[in-house]
Amino acid sequence: MSEMANTDPEGIDGVRMTWNLWPRTKVEASKCVIPLAATISLLRPHPDIPTLPYAPLRCKTCSSILNPFSRVDFTAKIWICPFCFQRNHFPPHYSQISETNLPGELYPHYTTVQYTLPNQNPGANYDQHVQSVQSPVFLFVLDTCMIEEELEFLKSEIRRAVGLLPDNALVGFVSFGTQVQVHELGFSEMSKVYVFRGNKEIGKDQILEQLGLGSGGARRPSAGFQKGIPGQGGGGFGFSSFTRFLLPASDCEYTLNSLLDELQTDQWPVSPRTRPARCTGVALSVAAGLLGACNPGTGARIIALVGGPCTEGPGTIVSKDLSEPVRSHKDLDKEAAPFFKKAVKFYEGLAKQLVSQGHVLDLFASALDQVGVAEMKVAVEKTGGLVVLSESFGHSVFKDSFKRVFEDGEQSLGLCFNGTLEINCSKEIKIQGIIGPCTSLEKKGPSVADTVIGEGNTTAWKLCGLDKSTCLTVMFDLSSSDRSNTPGAANPQLYLQFLTSYQSPEGQLLLRVTTVTRRWVDVSISSEELVQGFDQETAAVVMARLTSLKMETEEAFDATRWLDRLLIRLCSKFGDYRKDDPSSFTLNPSFSLFPQFMFNLRRSQFLQVFNNSPDETAYFRMLLNRENISNAAVMIQPSLISYSFNSVPAPALLDVSSIAADRILLLDSYFSVVIFHGMTIAQWRNLGYHHQPEHQAFAQLLQAPHDDATIIIRDRFPVPRLVVCDQHGSQARFLLAKLNPSATYNNAHEMAAGSDVIFTDDVSLQVFFEHLQRLAVQS
Repeated sequence: MSEMANTDPEGIDGVRMTWNLWPRTKVEASKCVIPLAATISLLRPHPDIPTLPYAPLRCKTCSSILNPFSRVDFTAKIWICPFCFQRNHFPPHYSQISETNLPGELYPHYTTVQYTLPNQNPGANYDQHVQSVQSPVFLFVLDTCMIEEELEFLKSEIRRAVGLLPDNALVGFVSFGTQVQVHELGFSEMSKVYVFRGNKEIGKDQILEQLGLGSGGARRPSAGFQKGIPGQGGGGFGFSSFTRFLLPASDCEYTLNSLLDELQTDQWPVSPRTRPARCTGVALSVAAGLLGACNPGTGARIIALVGGPCTEGPGTIVSKDLSEPVRSHKDLDKEAAPFFKKAVKFYEGLAKQLVSQGHVLDLFASALDQVGVAEMKVAVEKTGGLVVLSESFGHSVFKDSFKRVFEDGEQSLGLCFNGTLEINCSKEIKIQGIIGPCTSLEKKGPSVADTVIGEGNTTAWKLCGLDKSTCLTVMFDLSSSDRSNTPGAANPQLYLQFLTSYQSPEGQLLLRVTTVTRRWVDVSISSEELVQGFDQETAAVVMARLTSLKMETEEAFDATRWLDRLLIRLCSKFGDYRKDDPSSFTLNPSFSLFPQFMFNLRRSQFLQVFNNSPDETAYFRMLLNRENISNAAVMIQPSLISYSFNSVPAPALLDVSSIAADRILLLDSYFSVVIFHGMTIAQWRNLGYHHQPEHQAFAQLLQAPHDDATIIIRDRFPVPRLVVCDQHGSQARFLLAKLNPSATYNNAHEMAAGSDVIFTDDVSLQVFFEHLQRLAVQS
């Protein structure tokens, strides 16, 4: 990863690119094999980002914002936009500007700044009274079709979550099983519930009518408020009727706790050999309808807690008959999943509704079978929601992740609402689209490319929910194919500007502006410079995201073959070799790690769906698409650290040869963290040597990987699964599946004593690389 790895590769801007120097023409860009792309961590915290307490200055032609790359004429009080070269006059309040008296946004090192915006009301057509509400809303939607024990786990986690919320956050509660129950929290004397049938789709208007929130409903005094009970609305909402369903956390904690105490598992009888009737789709529709009536344009999250597959009404993924299994990848390929397309269509509609309201769907799913994450993916991803998949609601993966959503301080995820992203770029550059959790706003402009990748056809995107780790991948194209007409000849730099406006957890409107520049290079003269600007880690992650997207959107797409061809072309183009002589092949250090990333990507859970359910595959890909580069790189190529008596902890090769009887290995594959004890270490531990005073060093050796694992787990969302295992134990498969199979049952006799073998017919990295060399040098 060249010298970048030692410093923070994202810097103040949170931007990384596949190529840090850009070829000038479309033809030359296509010869680079790896596409031009940038990833941006939109809200990544950084101590050096200043917050400016005034509105930004925009260019009158292209709307880009004043930045350190603008040319300034201090005497004439004019600035020239680097994107469109328009001359703009400074307004009167900038009259004191001079070379020694610069406003914050012109400081050369402030390429990212944040502006505090006045809280304009997000939707001028809404009721004025509703608009002033800037408190975030958390609507819990709880599945009750589960065993008593799981429901108890969930109840205690919801109680803890509500206790962690700020007092002004609004809370609502919906439970569902065979039917949907919307619980009224505004009247604590007696529990009051609105029930919806779960077997058919209900329109938004019908939902509002039934809840008494129909036209003008937001102003009617509610039947739920009895005379003589003082303002239970809290927070200055008066008696608007939606405060029966959504109350400030401090006002409804008692009511909600007593409601949870009484809540039982779904009481509808389930005949033998059938699944319970579970109407997840209707429950989410009702939740979206309720939020749409109450809080248009306010930050709100639906937190869905689902414990099994939907078998009733819209969004159904499997029939109630237990003899019919839930769809597999094979069924999807053969189009033998009768409910799949209809369910996806339903969730696409729900996604559209939530995006128009600016609201987020978060999904927490726990079950031994699938619950429909693959179908719901579109609604979670388009609204920027969080997703956690675990085996039980009692498991630390769920409990610790769920707690982090509501925590404050260092551990907080920094959940923000109602974001939009706009991108401005130099005029030779076109935007193909974005891969990641957002929705295209279909805003046309000169920089929209003809080809679409992901969410495209636009220069602006909606991000209903975003947080500290949200990272998007922007795919670019070049407009010019002829070198003579490229303005690059006159201007050696290209510019990109990312404008992210959003509502902070406190309800403050902020705008973060990141402006970056890179240099054009003339590849026809020398490709040496271009090579130095290649970021192989970013390129590996972008290729993983692009391949996953193609697997989901293109019929009969052969991912492995496509990646292999791409890698052969890349090595042919940038390798040094004599034609037809594989032994002469060498790769520049800027590319040397890339083939290994591709080898691991081919074997990863993003491409290999065998042994994974459609739910798991959807879950892995959603996280791949939203995490920053260093996290996503670990998902593709896990890191391995070795601990032993005779050396300090050190990175080890991701290879079966790293296993030794007297070593402990720590594997971080993002979704799980594995502590693996060699045979001898495990025997000594079982004999209790670490408890004996003379074996202090052994006790410390055993403890070290646990301390390091704790640090990894603490900063990660979702919280990874911790697996502690021994060589030859059943859980050792978590490590072996990720290692390069350089020792298999075919060549075990060549291996050192104490090492291990992997029973597989997969090729090893060495064999893969030999094939690659042979094909790359072919004339």
